[in-house]
Amino acid sequence: MPLPAATTLPSDVTQLRVGLGDRSYDIVIGPGLLAQAGARIAALRPGARVGIVTDRNVAERHLSTVEESLRAAGLVPTPVIVEPGEKSKSFAVLEQVLDGLLAARIERRDLVLALGGGVVGDLAGFAAAALRRGVDFVQVPTSLLAQVDSSVGGKTGINSRHGKNLIGAFHQPILVLADTGVLDTLPLREFRSGYAEVAKYGLIDNAPFFTWLERKWQDVFGGGPARIEAIATSCASKAAVVSRDEKETGDRALLNLGHTFGHALEAGAGFSQRLLHGEAVAIGMAQAFRFSAAQGLCAATDAERVAAHLKAVGLPTRIADIPGELPDTDGLMDLIAQDKKVSRGALTFILARGIGQSFIARDVDPAAVRSFLEAERAGGAHP
Repeated sequence: MPLPAATTLPSDVTQLRVGLGDRSYDIVIGPGLLAQAGARIAALRPGARVGIVTDRNVAERHLSTVEESLRAAGLVPTPVIVEPGEKSKSFAVLEQVLDGLLAARIERRDLVLALGGGVVGDLAGFAAAALRRGVDFVQVPTSLLAQVDSSVGGKTGINSRHGKNLIGAFHQPILVLADTGVLDTLPLREFRSGYAEVAKYGLIDNAPFFTWLERKWQDVFGGGPARIEAIATSCASKAAVVSRDEKETGDRALLNLGHTFGHALEAGAGFSQRLLHGEAVAIGMAQAFRFSAAQGLCAATDAERVAAHLKAVGLPTRIADIPGELPDTDGLMDLIAQDKKVSRGALTFILARGIGQSFIARDVDPAAVRSFLEAERAGGAHP
């Protein structure tokens, strides 16, 4: 299917533009971009010091390639390495990162480079927003989830014991380099987790894309042109929304399809390997469609179709798929009430009238949500 708002370069690299006036930036998608990072960044900030924030796992695979590329372009890299996993999105690790960047003498005309998945991108971006009251940063996402979602749009932050991503800032990158080649080394579970965010773009407002994914998902997993097409289509969708609504005062909230339920489940699982972010989003999207069907908003067959596709790729779709104990219904409702989309206590969900027909539902009845969660925990008396 065609890639909206995309430019295909002779080198088989696809480039998109996030239009935000004087803060606009490019998303570059394709293989081999880690080795080109230095030249591309030096074109924007020649001679800069670069604080590379990454995690231990990514550093072992990719840090040397990026450092060599930066040095070859006349830039001065200093790595700041954190532990992998959601628990690094914390005050303690944020302090560690800021201390490392200050020790590297990163100044206002230098920049921070986020090399890793969504955790590293959120953490490094927030550190860049806070450091010296704001320095530029570049996103180099190494997971599918980060390439199609969290690296684009400027949302940065850390978690709190009260919930996920409740502390942060909008801070746009100056460049996103999505090297599709690094996905070949990604564990299957991590790739599946990222795929949930790809499917999300079809479910929000692009039913033909969802249909294409139903036919082509195995090719996306396999790599090659289908993978690049899926990533570029996802990024183009997000870039268009961010250009219209940078700070989520309007339809950018649609990008949170599945996240209100999903974030509550993720927090309930202790932000642990029991439930990856994309797995939580997959369950949350399936729940959003089941809840919509239970409210008479969409057909039960739509909810069944969503769940069937997510199951086909190996993603969870129900609370029962999460290993270990979770909070009871009251506990999950408390976590939902901490969601960023809650306004003056009123519950806001992204619901659907069908596949590709999501909408923002404000003032959702908490009693209806509670009843739905009770049914979900009991095994589900709905699609």
